[in-house]
Amino acid sequence: MNTETSKTSGKGWRQKRVNRSLGEVYSTVRVPRNAGFFRTLKAYIGPGLMVAVGYMDPGNWATDLAGGAQFGYRLLSVILISNLFAMLLQHLALKLGVASGRDLAQACRDHYSRPVSFVLWILAEIAIAACDLAEVIGSAIALNLLFGLPLTVGILITVADVLLLLLLQNKGFQWIERIVASLIFLITACFGYELIVSQPVVADVLGGLIPRAEVVTNPAMLYIGIGILGATVMPHNLYLHSSIIQTRDYDRNDAGRKSAIKFATIDSTVSLFLAFFINAAILILSAAAFHTTGNQQVADITDAYKLLDPVLGTKIAGIVFAVALLASGQNSTLTGTLAGQIVMEGFLNIRLKPWLRRLITRLIAIVPAMIVAILYGEEGTNELLIFSQVILSLQLSFAVVPLVIFTNDKFKMGRFANPAWVRITAWVVAIIIIALNAYLLWDTLT
Repeated sequence: MNTETSKTSGKGWRQKRVNRSLGEVYSTVRVPRNAGFFRTLKAYIGPGLMVAVGYMDPGNWATDLAGGAQFGYRLLSVILISNLFAMLLQHLALKLGVASGRDLAQACRDHYSRPVSFVLWILAEIAIAACDLAEVIGSAIALNLLFGLPLTVGILITVADVLLLLLLQNKGFQWIERIVASLIFLITACFGYELIVSQPVVADVLGGLIPRAEVVTNPAMLYIGIGILGATVMPHNLYLHSSIIQTRDYDRNDAGRKSAIKFATIDSTVSLFLAFFINAAILILSAAAFHTTGNQQVADITDAYKLLDPVLGTKIAGIVFAVALLASGQNSTLTGTLAGQIVMEGFLNIRLKPWLRRLITRLIAIVPAMIVAILYGEEGTNELLIFSQVILSLQLSFAVVPLVIFTNDKFKMGRFANPAWVRITAWVVAIIIIALNAYLLWDTLT
């Protein structure tokens, strides 16, 4: 069994033996020694792309489409700021995994009492189920748009994702990363085409990247803006990144960890820039196709699909849109089920067979999606998609705050603890995210 001795915290420090995070793939991806910059960087490319998937999943589409249709390009600045926040938090997550040898779930289990850890585990599981719910619904909607399959059939087909992930991981962790990268490339190509045919006004796009007071003073715009932030910064990605970075076989000493943090941060930051492009492209497409043509009340993904062809004057725009949605849903489900495994193993320090853990996660998502699809149909599933993002917003602070606390702690992180400017910036970002998501939750519920 893959175990290691680690110092852990709580009311006192103690020594205990713990399972390594994702033990079956721990330190299995070779990192060349004494190689050049680009050869070394190549070995680290992958985890950042897997994390970036969570920032372009179907849950993001609803908020981006609504923002573009209602307010044109003016909320692009919110997408940019949200991604800058994400870059910082993902850097902290990977640094925690590299410097401490613990993923975020394990670190929480070490640091907090058993009742607190149990509550954090339940909240993390709810968030992952909500995320998986968005991916199940997104994939089912895409299958319905492309092939006319009923939503209930599309939901059942997503069970096969569990078997696909198990097959890929048995071939080696980099197979999963390659599939994810290929699907991201497909999504990027689809939206590249959509942007070309929609012909947005470049000056207006660039102007939208500049923050403006209107985002805060206009209640409707603020609501959509907070929704974009809540859908962008995903709690399960913090657990995921802190674990999958440990699949690299870097030297487990200070020099090796310093190099790993450097190259993993490059991988993460570049990948999140790609996620920014995807999210921005969805909003730009919506603004160019709907806001400027008077179709400002696009209600959901299905509406956008039906309107794209006649508005853009091409018969394949809607098909390309649906293909990108399907790729997004499939990509996100691969990373979401991995996050579920990481959270259960980390918080509970137990190991289930990977196929069983992923089947449990998927069934938790399929049951409510199936009930809503049967009772309420397409409209109900779209409302459930939005509700899943509210659940994610609720859980976010319970992942961000421990992450900031742990990476500020010199006892846990040693020389890799956050410097003063990062500590201050991280707390400012955490407080902003907590405040805005709390407002979104309160406003949604009331």
